[in-house]
Amino acid sequence: MQNQNLNVLAVSSAKTRGRKFEQAEIQLQPGGVVDDVHFGSKHRQVSLLGANRIEELENLTGASDFEYGAFAENILCSYLDDLQVQPLDIFRIGDVVLEVTSIGKPMHKTVTLVGHYVTPHFGVFCRVLKAGVVRAGDTIEWVPKIFRAKIITLSDRASSGEYKDQSGPLIVEQLENFFENQKLRFSADSRIIPDDSDQLKQLILDSGADIIITSGGTGISNRDITPDVVRPMLDMEIPGIMEYIRVKTSESNPNAMLSRSLAGVRAQSLVYCLPGSPKAVGEYMFYILKSLKHAIWMLNDLDGH
Repeated sequence: MQNQNLNVLAVSSAKTRGRKFEQAEIQLQPGGVVDDVHFGSKHRQVSLLGANRIEELENLTGASDFEYGAFAENILCSYLDDLQVQPLDIFRIGDVVLEVTSIGKPMHKTVTLVGHYVTPHFGVFCRVLKAGVVRAGDTIEWVPKIFRAKIITLSDRASSGEYKDQSGPLIVEQLENFFENQKLRFSADSRIIPDDSDQLKQLILDSGADIIITSGGTGISNRDITPDVVRPMLDMEIPGIMEYIRVKTSESNPNAMLSRSLAGVRAQSLVYCLPGSPKAVGEYMFYILKSLKHAIWMLNDLDGH
């Protein structure tokens, strides 16, 4: 997907809650718009609004000539709503870099003016990653977030071509379905390697992925090395995931208690180490997907509650 550009039509700020007022420029710093009431907020530091939403309101109500900032937007954009903006997308405006944290926000119970509902419903809220100045006429570059997964199957026989890997494709299929249902962009890169610690470690180091899932090597045989390689690479382990799955799956298959599967975080990657059989992969993915979106949101410090 190629990056797309749009334009800044107006910039506004205010030191008190309510409508904002048009400015010649706004200064953005980590924390938000300088001298704006929302500076220092965690998730909604800067608000962007598409001009077509105001046009829709004008057509609906017959009102017109709304002033810039009337809907409490910091940045009024051209065709913002023609883009399919998602959390963690990036906007670049000159030196400024913004990261999308949410689309819309909870409504204030005290709001009575119909127009004030435009930004809470349709506004795009961001946090500031890089400081700078924004003015009317500036170009906004939109960089869509694509959630990337690295799928690694560890199997001496599958890597040699002795049999076809089934676990890796099953993981990819389930992830694709999950992200499609969540309306989030997704891509996967699958690899098959022998039970080799050096190859596994290098693939994890080079992944750059949001999600890393391995299949195979979680048992107790001499060639089962996956947890031993991965665990020291984690910044933190998430023991509850695999503990719960082992309990659930061992109810029908006591051998499942022998699995050394693990889950954790490395940098900005969620890491899951699954058994190698397709049946076990299907069972594990069923439970992992239940908390995956929340885990991604937590890891990226998004307001998913």
